[in-house]
Amino acid sequence: MRFLYSLLPLLLLLLLLHSLPCSAAARKHNPHNNPTSSSNLVRSSCSHASYPNLCIHSLSTYAGPANTPRDLAQAAVTVSLSRAHRVSSYLAQLSNSDQGTTKRERSALSACIDLMSESVDELTRTLDELKHLHAETFRFQMSNAQTWVSAALTDDDTCLDGFAELYVKVKADMKRKITNAARVTSNALYLINRLDESRGRPRSKP
Repeated sequence: MRFLYSLLPLLLLLLLLHSLPCSAAARKHNPHNNPTSSSNLVRSSCSHASYPNLCIHSLSTYAGPANTPRDLAQAAVTVSLSRAHRVSSYLAQLSNSDQGTTKRERSALSACIDLMSESVDELTRTLDELKHLHAETFRFQMSNAQTWVSAALTDDDTCLDGFAELYVKVKADMKRKITNAARVTSNALYLINRLDESRGRPRSKP
């Protein structure tokens, strides 16, 4: 009996070692744990986006899951919301530093701040909607998401238009930041349309 007890740890060790290859193989063949599978999904999903390279780069560096079309839509909106927050903070700093030297420039900057605030709100609502999708309300929720992201994209474009004919020292930097936000938002709308299309509904044009 004492001999059997002495063999027990060895038997347990052998059982553990035997189970490890199986567990590793299961993880390897699970598409949700396969970074290559996620990368392929990102590339195939972004290939026809308005800005495919930006789409691939922004989603490839996203820290969250990106294993399904729903994951990608959420990730794209998260990236877009982050960029909108940055632009909103940047514009607020410009306003506080009194970069708008004329009344017209200050007015354009103030309008742009309001527009980006609306964009942040619309993207926040979109992300919340995508996180709580339900089969029975899917169509309605996707319509909401498309409407809000389209509105956010319009806000970005309107903000840019407000400075089109004005001379501001930081205009080039401002335009670059807002344009980048608008482009990731356009890509987010495309991926939301793809998610909607997966249920058999024609997509709207970004």
